[in-house]
Amino acid sequence: METDIMINSAFILICTALVMLMALGVGFFYGGLVRKKNLISMLTLSFVSVALVSIQWVVCGYSLAFGPDIGGIIGNLDYCMLQGVEMSGDPVPDMLFMMFQLSFAAITLAIITSAVAERIKLSSFIIFGLLWTTFIYDPLAHWVWGGGWAQTLGVLDFAGGIVVHIGAGFAALALALVIGARLGFGEHNLEPHNIPLTLLGGALLWFGWFGFNAGSALAVNEVAINAFVVTNISAAAGALSWMFAAWVHGKPSSLSMISGAIAGLGAITPAAGFVGPVAAVCIGTISGILCYGALLFRLEHNWDESLDAWAIHGVGGVWGSLSLGLFAIPAIGGISGLIAGGYSQIVLQLIGVVAAIAFAFCGTFILAKAVDMVFGLRVTKDEEYVGLDISQHGETMS
Repeated sequence: METDIMINSAFILICTALVMLMALGVGFFYGGLVRKKNLISMLTLSFVSVALVSIQWVVCGYSLAFGPDIGGIIGNLDYCMLQGVEMSGDPVPDMLFMMFQLSFAAITLAIITSAVAERIKLSSFIIFGLLWTTFIYDPLAHWVWGGGWAQTLGVLDFAGGIVVHIGAGFAALALALVIGARLGFGEHNLEPHNIPLTLLGGALLWFGWFGFNAGSALAVNEVAINAFVVTNISAAAGALSWMFAAWVHGKPSSLSMISGAIAGLGAITPAAGFVGPVAAVCIGTISGILCYGALLFRLEHNWDESLDAWAIHGVGGVWGSLSLGLFAIPAIGGISGLIAGGYSQIVLQLIGVVAAIAFAFCGTFILAKAVDMVFGLRVTKDEEYVGLDISQHGETMS
């Protein structure tokens, strides 16, 4: 038994490092999509997200998410400052589980920076990030993973389709609506300045996602292997379907390919421990088409959710969470989806999805409005014009 825990611990240590790399990789993915004068700002927001959440998680976040349950809504404060979090546990030590979950919280906040690209005050982002992680992410994680009402009801989320992707995607949409569109949005050229940098960020995300999904098995076992395999299948299917869908409307760009891959990765995340390879092809293929359609819908409605966290993560997370209820097979995760003859799981998934959307969107909207009223979310027009690299950080690429 001790040997198994050591093997599992080594595995989760590696997976935790991979997810932390993803959180920083988000900065490169987003950094290439903005204009050159805001590249340093986007990279910094991801690094700040990791640093900020790392401290918040230790002080109170882990306890709120995974502490003893209070009314199905939130954990208590027994684990504040990691008191009572032991170096023992099964299948991995509690302290290692804490760190693995910290990396998930960090990447979720990093994803949300999509909504405020090229116009957020760093000071306001720090305040918003602390509030959002405490009052939105931590309760959501408790609902689904920490013994809250959704987990008790039977809602499933293997690696974060509801907690991470729906949470971040719909929060990003709410935040974008509060902060408003960038200057010149819909009028001037706001094209990406460095596509290879975005492809590098996408590569880091694809690479790190194996730790994200396979690591969520918390052990070296058949479920982890299955999650590893279906993660890559769904990413590949999403890359191809989005690229072909974009090809119908114009050129098969590299951005369409990597966006589709991220959509496929987000969609398979909640289902990776419950579905097989054939289902992964379906999940990834449909996610690429759905998320591309969501991007077009956003543009038609002039929503400047600038780097498409909502279209890719939010919509992908919804589809992936529902697809678990469709495609789950008992041979992998012990759950029967609709196709396998189980009729209840799809209903449970729908309940979890709707609750997460409502909570993440409405809660974020209220928090963002409050921060905007008290501190102001947005830089001045002059600061936005010269770029956040200079106005917020005093640095340039040259």
